[in-house]
Amino acid sequence: MRSFERLWTLDPLFNIVCVGIALAWSELPTDLIRRHNLERRTHDRGGEREVRFLYRDRQPRLPIWRDGRLQIVRWGNGRDQSRLLPPTGWTWQATVEDGYWRNLDAVLVDIPAALGFERGVWFRIRQGIRGVLVPDEHGIAVAYMICEPSSHYYQIMTRSSRMPILIEERI
Repeated sequence: MRSFERLWTLDPLFNIVCVGIALAWSELPTDLIRRHNLERRTHDRGGEREVRFLYRDRQPRLPIWRDGRLQIVRWGNGRDQSRLLPPTGWTWQATVEDGYWRNLDAVLVDIPAALGFERGVWFRIRQGIRGVLVPDEHGIAVAYMICEPSSHYYQIMTRSSRMPILIEERI
């Protein structure tokens, strides 16, 4: 068993954590939309266009802010593209604090989001989600959402024992 596997395999429900986000179409630069073919991720929500990023997509992606620049990167390692990275799209806050990611040249990033999606429930996000960005063995940037145990309200709302770390807010 690879060293990171114990972090994820102890709990078979670990992957039930915020499996999607949405951003208003107007929040994304046109060149980024074109370069990453984000038109196919577009949905209409009450007359407003939004771009959805879902972990179950064939090629899961996340928008991230890094060094003042908005980028679109691979979301996790759920398709086992990397032999070195954990086979999921999330990591615990405690794992980050304990230094697990430090040896992987990880940096903290913000994941912009207006909405989150978990277990069939869309919920409002004010500023975004905390994440960690790490290169895989090929140098490809991979983002993981950082999560923590759910608040009581979040657990009632989504039936999940984990929730993403939101920027300057708590549900």
